[in-house]
Amino acid sequence: MFRIGQGFDVHEFAEGRPLIIGGITVPHDRGLIGHSDADVLLHTVTDAALGAIGEGDIGRHFPDTDPEFKGADSAKLLEYIWKMVEERGYKLGNIDCTIMAQRPKMAPYIEPMRNRIAELLHAHPSQVNVKATTTEKRGFVGREEGIATMATILLIKA
Repeated sequence: MFRIGQGFDVHEFAEGRPLIIGGITVPHDRGLIGHSDADVLLHTVTDAALGAIGEGDIGRHFPDTDPEFKGADSAKLLEYIWKMVEERGYKLGNIDCTIMAQRPKMAPYIEPMRNRIAELLHAHPSQVNVKATTTEKRGFVGREEGIATMATILLIKA
């Protein structure tokens, strides 16, 4: 049996925070605002996995009103959800992720992100695709106010 899920997330830039995307720290003059470490891509992957197993979204499992998750490592949150996926008898078929950012340029960091996501999902890097695009200086992303991400995941019954 197959299960498909999709995820989407957006975070606004903020001064004085590291920029963490896909489990990787990306050098930039600003980071992202969030209750956790604000890893917009791992949040999206988590939401996609939750959608595929019909378990709501990241906010349902890790509410931003709960002080326990203040500054949380998004990789740990994804690991917790991935355990749920595996307990239901699923493994990764593949995941396709898109990062929408005007700046910084993501190309140098795509492979490390891909490898980190594969590690977190107990998969081979060939099952994980990460790509980046700009919005041609249009909208929230184009004005460099923040970063948006989306992902589609395919789970396969193990």
